[in-house]
Amino acid sequence: MTTQSPPSLPISARFLVGVLRFPGTNCDFDTFEAIRNVPGLEPVWIGHIETDLAGMDALILPGGFSYGDYLRTGAVAAQAPVIDAVRSFARDGKPVLGICNGFQILVEARILPGVLLVNTSRSFICEEAPLVVQNNCTPFTSLLSEGNRLSLPIAHQEGRYYLPDKDLKELERRGQVVFRYLQNPNGSANAIAGISNPEGNVVGLMPHPERRSRSTAPGTGGFLIFESLLFSLLHPSAIPSGPAGQSLSPA
Repeated sequence: MTTQSPPSLPISARFLVGVLRFPGTNCDFDTFEAIRNVPGLEPVWIGHIETDLAGMDALILPGGFSYGDYLRTGAVAAQAPVIDAVRSFARDGKPVLGICNGFQILVEARILPGVLLVNTSRSFICEEAPLVVQNNCTPFTSLLSEGNRLSLPIAHQEGRYYLPDKDLKELERRGQVVFRYLQNPNGSANAIAGISNPEGNVVGLMPHPERRSRSTAPGTGGFLIFESLLFSLLHPSAIPSGPAGQSLSPA
């Protein structure tokens, strides 16, 4: 897999990355550790009732079962006080990443388009998922190239991405598909595994990069997503310009 060179880090550089926690979040410590393993990134806990995100350079909404997944996955968390602050943060063009339940929260909050429905198998899926990178014009894919392949684990029951056909075509046209499954495990429309907003600064994906960010893990492809964040914060002008990437043909 071909990637760009890792970032050259000034010793004094320290970027604060807020890790949001809701009642039921359970991938927070893995995400915190993945961030901390990148020299130059400093994770900071952010509670669900927080309304001030001043000082944060980026935000990550980890996976889990916020509020027990009652009503719909992510629906209750999307009404938490911190979400208004997340919207403002995103509107300011700062990096936001939602992983699994974090992705579900972002779509329920209408920060990202679409919905995440029950898998076509109607069962919980926990397995390795091969992916292809479709868009490297985001803060979380800046060290990758379009067409790069990663393998990240998935663990969800409501991960089937859906948009009506007209909106789906527009999403594809704008290049907002960031990751696509090679073997569509959950029946997502166009095998979509992750998307961005039109501006590219907000990304949501169902696979778990934090679980492939340790040297002891079966692979470390997820670490590139967190390294990309550092590179993007250090060198914002180095992120490819133009529309939010030109999406490859759906798998």
